[in-house]
Amino acid sequence: MNPQDKSGALPDILETGKNELEIVDFRIYEDNTEDTYEWIFGVNVAKVREVLRMPSITKIPNMPPQVEGMAEIRGKLIPVVSLAKWMGIEEPQERKKFLLHLEFLRENVGIVVHDAKRIRRISWKDIKKAPDTLNVKMGGRITGVVETEDGLLIILDFEGILHDIGLLKIFHEAEAYEKAKEIKKTHTILIAEDSAVARKIIKDLLEAAGHKVITAEDGLQAWNLLNDYLKKAQSEGKSLKDYIQLVITDIEMPNMDGLTLTKRIKETVGLMGLPVIVNTTLSDDSNRQRAFRVNADGFIVKFDAEELLSMVTKLAEKGE
Repeated sequence: MNPQDKSGALPDILETGKNELEIVDFRIYEDNTEDTYEWIFGVNVAKVREVLRMPSITKIPNMPPQVEGMAEIRGKLIPVVSLAKWMGIEEPQERKKFLLHLEFLRENVGIVVHDAKRIRRISWKDIKKAPDTLNVKMGGRITGVVETEDGLLIILDFEGILHDIGLLKIFHEAEAYEKAKEIKKTHTILIAEDSAVARKIIKDLLEAAGHKVITAEDGLQAWNLLNDYLKKAQSEGKSLKDYIQLVITDIEMPNMDGLTLTKRIKETVGLMGLPVIVNTTLSDDSNRQRAFRVNADGFIVKFDAEELLSMVTKLAEKGE
């Protein structure tokens, strides 16, 4: 299965903020004492380079137990993570395995799965919050669930999973925190981000620079917050920019994705002058182009702390 065509172009569903995405439906099987349970998962097709039969794995010493080793894929050595080991479940021994080759967060990583079924097109508004008991079982690493004809499909927070096993990289973090001490002019910034790990990384950095941070867990929550502030501003004879000077949004979020949020902001009187930075795990150039087509003011791939702080400083002043 190759979710991308030969040119590397992705489906155009995100191009104009249609609030839709395509996901690769994949499965993990759990070997219970009486039966085999089928876990249904999904990952944004924009993160998937290809689905492969399991390549040969080279064991590496002193790696986290969830990391099987390294595999050479298209000339690159990439870490291979066992999702079953991260989940802490027993795998059926006879099951064939496949590798999801993912590219996100400026990195390539392989995820070991038991089957890859199909590509599904869904709307972000159909993705709901996971039941608390299920999310606790997954260590809080579920960004949403969606009902399918096969059962409940779970969308995982791969940023959080990489963080859990020590593979999440934050570039130029020390330099950014040093620069944060020098910032004199501060602003109020709204973050729309469904990953708890990403929210904390961004919030901590901005607060270290003295900024006030308002957080939203998805695009719809951010949109509602902006409209509440807009109504307040209008009732007080003020501008929205008296309350919020900048929005930082992820792309992949349930209920409303970041491109749809950006598009709405830029088309709404009273909001359209508000600068928006799209901050995403999706490192391919097509998503950068899509962000600017909905008139985003900035685009950055997670997590370069120094670059983000520099962009925030520049654009927040524009939003005054």
